Amino acid sequence: MPLRSKNRLLSLDQPMVMGILNVTPDSFFKDSRVSENDFVQRAGQMLNDGASILDIGGQSTRPGAIQVGEQEELNRVLPAIESIRNEYPEAWLSIDTYHAKVARAAVLAGADIVNDISAGLDDDHMLETVAHLQVPYIAMHKKGAIQNMQFNPQYVNPTKEVLEFFIKHLELIKSHGILDCVIDPGFGFGKTTAQNYQILNELQAFNIFSEPLLIGISRKSMIYKALNTNPENALNGSTFLHAIALQKGAKILRVHDVKEALECVSLFTLLQNAHFKENA
Repeated sequence: MPLRSKNRLLSLDQPMVMGILNVTPDSFFKDSRVSENDFVQRAGQMLNDGASILDIGGQSTRPGAIQVGEQEELNRVLPAIESIRNEYPEAWLSIDTYHAKVARAAVLAGADIVNDISAGLDDDHMLETVAHLQVPYIAMHKKGAIQNMQFNPQYVNPTKEVLEFFIKHLELIKSHGILDCVIDPGFGFGKTTAQNYQILNELQAFNIFSEPLLIGISRKSMIYKALNTNPENALNGSTFLHAIALQKGAKILRVHDVKEALECVSLFTLLQNAHFKENA
């Protein structure tokens, strides 16, 4: 089923790419940070490169990030959303927030989707707010608070526990009247490198849900630490794991590098639909 927002439909017949626009000074990958002077230009570049959705965030959610509060978040994201919407009226925009107040203001300013790293658990008003707004909702699994989620997270079986979380939590989400939901396993949010890779290796298990699957692994520590490098040099590793995620059922790739991710999607789609002729 397509995602429905404001009388528009976004087809999920083929995997798509979501470009990351961080209106923050402290996101873990510095090249993803945009300022008031360049977010329209960066948005245009991502759309030209093939992004289906632009994900706009005003609060860094890297491990240990300082929470700036709702008002500062609003001060950051609303000008970006309004400017991008004015310049690109047909673009699909997502607000990356765990605050219901920010979600509501962002949608009224032009956002089409709410992307919540807490799946509504960090703000008791989030689910009812999204239901009232009648926009698609991206619910992510996170274990622990941002400040301490990476301090020795414990699981007996990480894939099984994340699956069980969504089995129960999707019932709650739908009970509020949210029609379109996307699920995100939450790579790097309360999970060790080994736990991240186990979930990725078993990602096909999430195909039990009818909801589309979003994957956010772009340039994360599960890649650059494993390769003994840094976020700036983790593009090749990101692209490789994006291909694996697509093979296992991912429908949306949330990425810093739209062009490269779209090339990955294009080749994956070609491979899925290939009918090779002899000597072709």
